[in-house]
Amino acid sequence: MSDFILCNWSAWAPGLNCTHHSLVSADNVVVLEWIPKLLQRRLTPLARAVFNVADHCMESGKTLPVVLSSSHGEICKSLDMLKAIQAGDELSPTAFSLSVHNAIAGLFSIAYDNNQEITVIAPGLEGIAPAFIEALGMLNEGVNEVLMILYDEPLADFYPTAPFNLNVCFPCVLALRMSLNGDGMPLQLCRIPQSRNDGEHPIQLLAFIKFLVTEQRLLCLGNYGHSWTWHKK
Repeated sequence: MSDFILCNWSAWAPGLNCTHHSLVSADNVVVLEWIPKLLQRRLTPLARAVFNVADHCMESGKTLPVVLSSSHGEICKSLDMLKAIQAGDELSPTAFSLSVHNAIAGLFSIAYDNNQEITVIAPGLEGIAPAFIEALGMLNEGVNEVLMILYDEPLADFYPTAPFNLNVCFPCVLALRMSLNGDGMPLQLCRIPQSRNDGEHPIQLLAFIKFLVTEQRLLCLGNYGHSWTWHKK
């Protein structure tokens, strides 16, 4: 059982049919003007959404330890490179470096000049809980605040998804600024013994955003292995 404070949060889920002051609308996902032009050209639509959501959640001039979690990263860029190879085209080294799972984390650290610890998680079947565990571990080791960013985009039809429950039809990004004390929304994370099937990271990410924007007090998530509850205190 772990208690923590959600100091601030922001999300982008263009297919979510609801309104909330912490939701960034699809029209507002733009390239942030303060980012250097050379870096702007390297940002995909998903990376731009990550930067916009994180920027709404952070305090100006303040850098924090960061935990990023994504099921597949920008795997669709890898598919584009495979198609290029099939067509006999040469691959761009820059395109390759920006297709790896921690590419957005690298761009984020450069743009924000963030020299603090940055962890990137590919949680597989475990869903969104490993990112919370990592962030809470940092807090309990003594840091004051942690920024957690969860993101995913739909898989291209090329990739098989059945029989796994791992895909949503629109991209989602969620940023959470967390602490062990202070002002904000008190939350509690607990492990539970029940076996559940609530899908993988993208499905659980959308469920957690819905949890934040509604009056729902308790959220239970799991995927056959470990199961967890988040409780608004």
